[in-house]
Amino acid sequence: MSALRRPTAILFDWDNTLVDSWAVIHAALNECFTAMDRPLWTREETEAKVRGSLRDTFPDMFGARWQDAEKIFYDAFGRMHLEALTPLPGAADLLRELSDSGVYLGVVSNKRGHFLRLEAKRLGWQNHFKCLAGAGDCARDKPHRDHVDHALGLGSESPGPLAGQDVWFVGDADVDMLCAKNAGCHAVLIRPSAPAAGEFDAAAPDLYFRDLRDFAAHWRRL
Repeated sequence: MSALRRPTAILFDWDNTLVDSWAVIHAALNECFTAMDRPLWTREETEAKVRGSLRDTFPDMFGARWQDAEKIFYDAFGRMHLEALTPLPGAADLLRELSDSGVYLGVVSNKRGHFLRLEAKRLGWQNHFKCLAGAGDCARDKPHRDHVDHALGLGSESPGPLAGQDVWFVGDADVDMLCAKNAGCHAVLIRPSAPAAGEFDAAAPDLYFRDLRDFAAHWRRL
């Protein structure tokens, strides 16, 4: 794994990879559940269950009323997300360093694109990225490869990511590792806990780092 060379492009997940979003996601979901007369989730349940985009998950969760639930969730999320926006330690310095190095940077997130770009602007990070691809920005969301191709500026006719073996996809969850595999990218897992045996059988990470500062140190050694 350590033999990987410096990539030509790095795509980041957003929520809980670059910014701490769990508190807002959890609060907005439970406001939605309350309005829809559903049992509330604990914070642990939210962190374990939230993976796909809303348009991919809410129809199964709420059936015919999923669009009502969508509006309630997004109304709640929209009230809270900018004030609670918190970069993860080391994120700002890492993005500045990567951007200055000339590597192509993008974001592939299952957060709705409108909210994603508002948050990047609030943090002053928008100029680091060539593309901020959020849910709804292309035909299918993460883990489908459409989302990666969009973030890399590739059209639907492209056979795959440009120099796919030199594209890293960085995220904190199984859906990110699967998306990397689907798009032919190297999968990079960043989270406090190391992968457990068999946890990522469908798409094992190529590299693992405890946090963004460890990732930055590895980048400098390449």
